[in-house]
Amino acid sequence: MATSPNPSTGEPRDLTTHLLDQAMGHLFSAALRTAAHHRIADQLAEGPRTVEQLAAATGTHAPHLRRVLRYLATRGFFREDAAGAYHLTPAAGPLRTGTPDSMHPAVMMLTDGLFLQTSAAMPEAVRHSGASFERLFGAPLFEQLSTDPATRRLFDDGMSSLSAPVDEAVAGAYPFPGTGTVVDVGGGRGGLLRAVLRRHPHLTGVLFDQAPPLAHHLLEGDELKGRWHTREGDFFASVPEGGDIYVLKQVLHDWPDEACLRILRTCHRAMATGRRLLVVDAVLPPGNAPHFGKTLDIAMMTVLDGHERTTEEFAALLSAGGFRLTRVLPTPAFPSIVEAVAE
Repeated sequence: MATSPNPSTGEPRDLTTHLLDQAMGHLFSAALRTAAHHRIADQLAEGPRTVEQLAAATGTHAPHLRRVLRYLATRGFFREDAAGAYHLTPAAGPLRTGTPDSMHPAVMMLTDGLFLQTSAAMPEAVRHSGASFERLFGAPLFEQLSTDPATRRLFDDGMSSLSAPVDEAVAGAYPFPGTGTVVDVGGGRGGLLRAVLRRHPHLTGVLFDQAPPLAHHLLEGDELKGRWHTREGDFFASVPEGGDIYVLKQVLHDWPDEACLRILRTCHRAMATGRRLLVVDAVLPPGNAPHFGKTLDIAMMTVLDGHERTTEEFAALLSAGGFRLTRVLPTPAFPSIVEAVAE
């Protein structure tokens, strides 16, 4: 019988079992959400605990909790020792709350029923094109968020969590100038702008987005005092003028090409010739090798009708928008920095 290695143990297993395991991947997402919801990682931060102790602390049913943790441990999330106590593993560490590297809000967002339903409708998205989300809920995601404050907060919290490691990676990977103004277009709560301004004390910045994320921005504090301001607006209509570097971090991947061109042309109108635009997105490599951008591409397809792009696709899109791609810089995180200049 043909076999395939188990990704967790390296041991061989038959291909039928491998196929079935992949088909049941939604159960792993649900188990991960269960651990995040009950904050199991927080309970283990001070040391190993038995399932009975964890269940008493979290108000859960010990036998069921044991089965969930046993399943998560098969993929390196938590570890059971010989005495039956569970330990926090490096993989599960970001499930803690209130830590600098916490991915807890991101996990809660990505495993929310809203997005799981959208993924389940993928066959129809492939049949008809367009985003599953809009077909299911009757409106595009961002329109839905504007009418649902609870989901908007879930989304903004999740995106801020997802962005934190990317923000530091981008701020450290790109040679920002010593002086000038950085305009973060669609910058959410401003995590990237904060990271850039912290590293470059003579830069100033403009955080440009809609009102809900700006209401919870991250730029306050004595360290950055007087070096930034926020601007509310719609990047399809206009963006602030006079910047030296404009940034679109994980913006273009949300949209199909036609919408991206509208955003790029709006930026181009605000920029002087020769000013730089940084597009921070996954850049898809050729071939069959795994890449997180390929996973993210499927999410973009179903939720937003957007997509991740190759270097060649970025070059063509930027050219149509009035820019010339100059280089692609990798970062320690999954996105790259696509640098372009306004022509």
